[in-house]
Order: sequence, then structure tokens, then C-alpha cells
Amino acid sequence: MDLTLNWESMSYIAIPVLICLARIIDVSIGTLRVIFLTKGYKLIAPVLGFFEILIWLTAIGQVMQNLTDIVNYLAYAVGFAIGNYVGIKIEQKLALGIVAVRIVTRKEAYDLIGFLKSANFGVTVIPAEGATGPVHVLFTIIKRTRLYEVVGYIKKYNPKAFYTVEDIRFVSEGIFPKKSVFLRPDVRIIPAAKKEK
Repeated sequence: MDLTLNWESMSYIAIPVLICLARIIDVSIGTLRVIFLTKGYKLIAPVLGFFEILIWLTAIGQVMQNLTDIVNYLAYAVGFAIGNYVGIKIEQKLALGIVAVRIVTRKEAYDLIGFLKSANFGVTVIPAEGATGPVHVLFTIIKRTRLYEVVGYIKKYNPKAFYTVEDIRFVSEGIFPKKSVFLRPDVRIIPAAKKEK
């Protein structure tokens, strides 16, 4: 009798916790799957999708078996919310792909340009006109793993510069090694058009 009561009381805690954990895992996987799809990883996304739906079926099965317990619904919702957060954090840690960094600076940017070039980043500089006067616009395409390094250079040499970061699916040419440029292994280098003589 005591063992039965203990098991029943434990199940009131264990089932919601398991539902919440299952949702955290499957939503984290789902978030990563969507990110991999948008970046063109065609092989990894279906594998993640398989595990995502398998775990989801387990979680929803437990909820359906215990429809009268409101705690299970709350655990399901909490797991979903936390799973989204965890999935995004994992993706940020993985730092997949390449990004374009656009820097707009009113101050002369020679020191920043010099350091970016010395660190083997390709830099394109364009003189432009901003709302308050002349500016320089710098463009660089980098691996996302080196984004914080570039942002550190910007803050050190041009702390008031305005900059934006955008995801890039693939690039053509450039000064970085060919194998490390692409997000997707099935993308080939697009050769530059030859100038006719």
C-alpha cells in the first residue's frame, strides 16, 4: 500500500518533469533543424527531424494519457519555451557559416582597415555621404567563428562606428581559402567572368 502511494506521488512529479525535458530536447533539435535548413545543410536536417519527431511523440503521448492533469500542460508549454531558448544558444555556440559585416564610420578608419588586413580579412572600403557628413563604409566577409574578433577590432579602433552583421549563404571568389568559404559542401566556386581582350 505504501509502495503504491509512493509510486503514485512520484509519478505526479516525474511525468511533468519528463514531459518538460522531452519538449526542451525536441524543440532544441527542431530549432537547430530549421537553422540547418536555412543554411543549406541538406543531410543533417532530416536526421535531426527524425529524432525531433520521435521525442515529440513521446512527450505528446504522455500528455494525452494524462489529460486531466493541468501540470502536464504547463510542463509541455514550459519545455517548449525553454527549448527555443536552448536551441538558439546551441546554434550561437556552433557559429555556423559566414557573415557579412558592414561598418560605417565617420572617423578615418585606416587603423581598423590595417588591422583587419593584417588578420587576413578581406576589406572593401567605399567613401560615402551620411546624414551628418562624409563617412567610410567598410565591407568584410568572414567566418562566423571570427565575428567577435572583428567586433573587438571595431570597438577598439572605432568605438562609435555603426556596424551590421548579415548571414551569407555562399560567396564567389574572395581572399580566404576555398574550402572554408562555403556553408554547404555541394556548392561549387563560381568562377569570375573573364574579360575579353
